[in-house]
Amino acid sequence: MEVELKLLYVFLATGLVSMSAALSAGALNKLADENKPSFMQTRNGAVSVIMVGNLSALTLLFSMAFGFQNFQWWIPLSCMFISFPVMHVVLFQRLFGDAKNLFIMTPLVIASTVTLYYYW
Repeated sequence: MEVELKLLYVFLATGLVSMSAALSAGALNKLADENKPSFMQTRNGAVSVIMVGNLSALTLLFSMAFGFQNFQWWIPLSCMFISFPVMHVVLFQRLFGDAKNLFIMTPLVIASTVTLYYYW
């Protein structure tokens, strides 16, 4: 029971962080050029946001695979389509905004990939 609860926490944390970073990167990429933050005005900044979004989406995929492997099918599925996006919109996006959220979540996404590898 204790091991399963630890795996649930790993799944929830890695999935939430990955979903939040991916959604923030997508929102920043959809902004008009004049509304983009200053770091995205250069080509390297825009490519960096795309790469962080791709890394976040890949980590989210690994997190979902981890969830489907260790839990019943409805837990990861409901988190993917309900819990993670709602937590991002209600909490992180309103609290930090998209640009600051992306900067906060990027190191957490990298830590999530290491954590998923360790617990897999």
